[in-house]
Amino acid sequence: MSRVGQYAAFADVAIFDAVRTPWVDLGGALSQVSPIDLGIKVGREVLARAGIEPQAVDSVLAGSMAQASFDAYLLPRHIGLYSGVPQAVPALGVQRICATGFELLRQAAGQLRDGVQLALCVAAESMSRNPIAAYTHRGGFRLGGEVQFKDFLWEALYDPASAIDMIATADNLARLYGLSREAVDRYACDSHQRALQAQRDGTWAKELVTVDNQVFELEGYQPRRITLARQTSAVHEDSHPRPTDLDALARLRAVHAGGVQTAGNSCAVVDGAAAALVGRAGDCARPALARLLGSAVVGVAPEHMGIGPAPAIRLLLQRSGLNLGDIGRFEINEAQAAQVLAVAQELELDSTRLNVHGGSLALGHPLAASGLRLVMTLARQLRQHNLRYGIAAACVGGGQGMALLIENPAYRA
Repeated sequence: MSRVGQYAAFADVAIFDAVRTPWVDLGGALSQVSPIDLGIKVGREVLARAGIEPQAVDSVLAGSMAQASFDAYLLPRHIGLYSGVPQAVPALGVQRICATGFELLRQAAGQLRDGVQLALCVAAESMSRNPIAAYTHRGGFRLGGEVQFKDFLWEALYDPASAIDMIATADNLARLYGLSREAVDRYACDSHQRALQAQRDGTWAKELVTVDNQVFELEGYQPRRITLARQTSAVHEDSHPRPTDLDALARLRAVHAGGVQTAGNSCAVVDGAAAALVGRAGDCARPALARLLGSAVVGVAPEHMGIGPAPAIRLLLQRSGLNLGDIGRFEINEAQAAQVLAVAQELELDSTRLNVHGGSLALGHPLAASGLRLVMTLARQLRQHNLRYGIAAACVGGGQGMALLIENPAYRA
């Protein structure tokens, strides 16, 4: 019997609350802020909003992809300590690239089985602070030899196994699924317009925390701080959503000759952080944001990595005993427009239930943090429209897909 992917079902697991910073463009107001400090900000905020004392937390899980500060090794531990979590509570770093936010929730649910009562999950990403790095010069520089400093942010998008970058994987899917440049641009245009409308309507207001210049004190230890760039005093909302149209998108040059992906129909590069509290539904003193019912993660071909959400969603539905018609909303990370369209075509998804407020094409994709944003956005949609089930999913560089099934605890049939 072949085994395809990993599935886990969860009983009595709830996301008590979740928040995020605004997503801010590369080089913007958050560009000089360590992801640790962004993580502390949302860690403190989610506890305050949930009305839970930090002393109640008995596990800290945190994720960040790039080593964006010299103390990056300490990211999970320092987020926990400066969020006020007791010193005796351990912290764990989690990494599954674009699905790191999902993996944090999966790990938390697993820890609840082992006796943990309340887990603080934090994902923080500074794309702006990705380093210019060299891995081969520890022993010095040879006369006339190649100097190998490279842009980590750019190089990390290349998969040496398949010898192509992430944009090319989406171009592969466009060819495989017959997606035209016009169709891809049209999807991107819709994402931008939906996101702008959601911003005007205040759709994300409840999940956002304002970030300002701030000092985090911890008795007996050195203070940490947020200092915003560009003489900014505070950041209140996502910076990337902007008006666009098909003509403007059509004028952009494809990244690869013969491809469909451009800077306009690929995810924006942004900085940001998100946090969630995970515990037992029976222990939640107020209505939980969502119940976490299950997770699925699969592997796919690296050169077609963007299709990963399709088999992950199929596995999740099959093992959960549900079908596509049972799912009120889907939030699938928009790494590239062709990638999302390929997944939608593969699954025959109803577009009216997919990314209805736009996605990462308009908002941006701070790698580790996107999964938590997808889940909190999805959970609030379910509550607003009295829908029972929702699925959040993402593709993962290297060839993986991950999906989570959540339930609206306030659903009324």
